[in-house]
Amino acid sequence: MPAPAGHDAARDSTVVARKVLNNNVVITVDAAGRERVLMGRGLGFGLKPETPIDPAKVEKTFVLDAASDSAQAQQLLRDAPYEIVESVMRGVEVAERRLGRDLGRRLPLAVIDHVQFVLERLDAGVRIPSTSMPELRILHPDEFGAAQAMADAIATSLGRTLPAEEAVFLTMHLLNATRDEPNGTAALLFRRVQHVVATVERGLGVTLDIGDANYARFILHVQFLLQRLVNRAMLASGDTSFFEFAARSYPRSYAIAQDVKAYVLAATGSALTDEELLYLIVHVERLATAMAAPDQPVVGSLPQE
Repeated sequence: MPAPAGHDAARDSTVVARKVLNNNVVITVDAAGRERVLMGRGLGFGLKPETPIDPAKVEKTFVLDAASDSAQAQQLLRDAPYEIVESVMRGVEVAERRLGRDLGRRLPLAVIDHVQFVLERLDAGVRIPSTSMPELRILHPDEFGAAQAMADAIATSLGRTLPAEEAVFLTMHLLNATRDEPNGTAALLFRRVQHVVATVERGLGVTLDIGDANYARFILHVQFLLQRLVNRAMLASGDTSFFEFAARSYPRSYAIAQDVKAYVLAATGSALTDEELLYLIVHVERLATAMAAPDQPVVGSLPQE
């Protein structure tokens, strides 16, 4: 994890270089046998293996992960322009201050790789199409805010303008860094949330208003529904009267809920219960009511969660 200049190994004047990756990045080994990456502008210039490192030149240091990741990390740090490495480290520090926590060892490397890819494409005149993913602002406002601050810090450090959607990509990196789950889990959840949103929009024939409170409630409900599927804890009830009432009273919302059910079954192999369908109908009907008459109160006969 990035640390202030002079941290740990950098304070020990007897620390020697194990490997010089380039003029700015040097690998050492600490007393515990862990590989440390020391970084600083000109730190490795003219340095030979097993010669002492000048601690005054060390700007950042972090411990590499397991040996299986070491070679890939070293290759990345060897090839990435130091301006990108430096800017990302500053950005990660900004995000850590915003979130009030350490973000681990893998995040800086993942973001360095990502930012280098983005800049290479921008320099080649290629912009990768993306989505704004407004769900992120609702589901994970802290991480999204930290990602925006990280993107701004990186852009300022580089003197470049980054695409607005970088906040989305960096949020996904932060979510993977802050959650004890396999890489890609957060991305998979959001893709499924987005698919459900698209199904509802297609059924209603509208583009939902992301600033509407009913939209926020709907997004949260869909997230929790999908998480309940993973945890095998779907809502269930022996009383089907509310479900039957909703199905008869709101046929369009019922049909949309059935479309969502079909998608969820195809995507996860799990069939939604009637209780889960009931609450989907409720949320879809609220969205439809709000879109049709935004100044009118929501129909009072709808069951409450």
